[in-house]
Amino acid sequence: MMHFADSLTFSGRKVVAAWAALPFPALSGSSLPDILSAHQQDVPWKLLSSWREQKVSCCFAQSVVLRGICQEKPTSCPGQPRSPLHSWESPEQVLQQFLHSQFPGAFSTSHVLQQPCDTRPPFPQFFSPLLTRRGFLLDKAQGYSSGGVESVPVLAALQSSPGLHSLLSGLCRQLRAPSVRRCSSFFTAGVEHDDFQEALEELKTLAQCYETGFGASEDEADSD
Repeated sequence: MMHFADSLTFSGRKVVAAWAALPFPALSGSSLPDILSAHQQDVPWKLLSSWREQKVSCCFAQSVVLRGICQEKPTSCPGQPRSPLHSWESPEQVLQQFLHSQFPGAFSTSHVLQQPCDTRPPFPQFFSPLLTRRGFLLDKAQGYSSGGVESVPVLAALQSSPGLHSLLSGLCRQLRAPSVRRCSSFFTAGVEHDDFQEALEELKTLAQCYETGFGASEDEADSD
């Protein structure tokens, strides 16, 4: 995982954020262009890393893996315009073009696998009754328990983005807080004070690597 994260970082950056959609929000019988066309305003996956969730409008690099979406032909409703995503043939091309439209200029890699994520026991059965046995969405609840969900489509992503500045600078502020300095056990455990200060400076420098000249967040504004 460390080497994989390294492939997505450059210019002094070392940290990536994790995103996922489990299950990936797909209606039963829909094709990948249909699904992604319904999410043109925002990506259909959620942040897993521990900073205040916000809409990420740009990123430096990312790697996205989608599995479990059938290669069905795009649906065509009379009078409904087709999106640009419908002009691409393979699921890999569709996903790649979606990433380019959401994050223009970012380095993006994507992979689409046919095999879904197996959710049969002992996988925890926490799914909504609005899912089919294959993990696709329904318009209304089905008649059997969510424990009948045997597999789900999943999307997972690692992303290097400016939002990581707020996460890293917030961690730096917490470590500089007086409550940490008053905790003598923190240093009696073998941490030298000079090494601790050096690590704080390295963390501050790392956070600065994620700053951009535009779109600064509130956390970026008050980080100092």
